[in-house]
Amino acid sequence: MGEDACSHAEDVNALKLGLDLGMTLIDTAEMYASGGAEEVVADAIAGRRDEVFLVSKVLPSNASRTGVPAACEASLRHLRTDRIDLYLLHWPGSVPLAETVEAFEALKKAGKIRHWGVSNFDTHEMEELVSLPAGDGVQTNQILYNLSQRGPEFDLAPWSRQRGIPLMAYSPVDQGVLARNASLEAIAARHDVTAAQIALAWVMAQDGVIAIPKASKQEHIRQNAAALDIELTREDFADIDRAFPPPRRKSGLAMI
Repeated sequence: MGEDACSHAEDVNALKLGLDLGMTLIDTAEMYASGGAEEVVADAIAGRRDEVFLVSKVLPSNASRTGVPAACEASLRHLRTDRIDLYLLHWPGSVPLAETVEAFEALKKAGKIRHWGVSNFDTHEMEELVSLPAGDGVQTNQILYNLSQRGPEFDLAPWSRQRGIPLMAYSPVDQGVLARNASLEAIAARHDVTAAQIALAWVMAQDGVIAIPKASKQEHIRQNAAALDIELTREDFADIDRAFPPPRRKSGLAMI
């Protein structure tokens, strides 16, 4: 999104449709199209800012005491807004976490952001974070989580639930791979929906998890919204576990 000027109007209209259908969380980042994605979001939310829960992210290379506020100001300009609802560190980097947290807290006090969190943090990194001064202010951890990537269920997901820190699951349909899965297609047939909708419904059914599917086509936007109404049965969950077994051991947190 934001990388192709020819698709700008289509991207904007897709986001507007999502808002119309009640999907008011919009996730972006300074990295996406070098700020171009934030500019697409700005056009989509023009005149509707108060309807939106706006999430953006700062690159690890900008996560210093001076880099965070500068990056935030650039994102605010791209987004044409005076505040970001949730500002995330995009992935762990070389800047000391304590310095990044200090910068996030300063932005909160200044009213530039309402909340802060992280992305692509594994359990040991979250443990380090919450041990820092003000580190317990973290509001979420955005991670790669879907039926193809169930590793977080081994320790990160339960650790987060115990502390009331929700996970935000990006790529819940595994970049479209799960939309073509035969096992999910069989389950989808029972509900008269698509395999992608089943994959998304499964993520949304997980305790303490928020799904953030990516879509630029209006048909997919409507399907994502409709997935909210899918009620998976015990049989569905059992079939899913057979096709996509939960983890039995710790594995490193995957990211894309």
